[in-house]
Amino acid sequence: MMRLTLILGLVCIVSVFADDTPTTTNVPETTFDQDKNWEDAKSLYDFHVNDLHGNEVKLEKYRGHVVLIVNVASKCGLTETNYKELQQLYEKYGQEKGLRILAFPSNDFAGQEPGTPEEILEFVKQYNVTFDMMEKVHVNGDEAHPLYKWLKNQSNGKGFIVNDVKWNFSKFLLDKEGHVVDRFAPTTSPLSIEKSLEKLF
Repeated sequence: MMRLTLILGLVCIVSVFADDTPTTTNVPETTFDQDKNWEDAKSLYDFHVNDLHGNEVKLEKYRGHVVLIVNVASKCGLTETNYKELQQLYEKYGQEKGLRILAFPSNDFAGQEPGTPEEILEFVKQYNVTFDMMEKVHVNGDEAHPLYKWLKNQSNGKGFIVNDVKWNFSKFLLDKEGHVVDRFAPTTSPLSIEKSLEKLF
């Protein structure tokens, strides 16, 4: 009788512990798809791009940095001034203040960036470019890179009537949290935005 009671007691203990065991369900982990859901992005850090060498770059790597994003071209009347001054900004604020510049070649405007990645990399050597050169992308239209769709959407209402990027060397300024805080026209020279940069460091 005592043995039976002991066995029943053990069965009860086991069942109590079994009831306390949490059940797990196979809930699929949702991941952000920038191609489909770019509008849902919370910051720059949700995106990924390729650099001009074809390597994937997760933009999370720029967390905590002030970032300037520029669409560039090799055969534009604004090319020389912009490349020179962007490099000057990077040399002045990159190491000391953590400024990061992401240049995206684009052939969307009058075919002024026809080069291959190799040709573009060779071209920028004359300006001693050391900031980050990203993949060649579309910045307007349905084929625009998701990052650019998001950038334009985020900067809407910041004094720009037209949402589309107007020309080569349009500039988007992002704070250390990865949010768009300002947008500058192609004709705005990089050195003229120093005061805007300094407010964010």
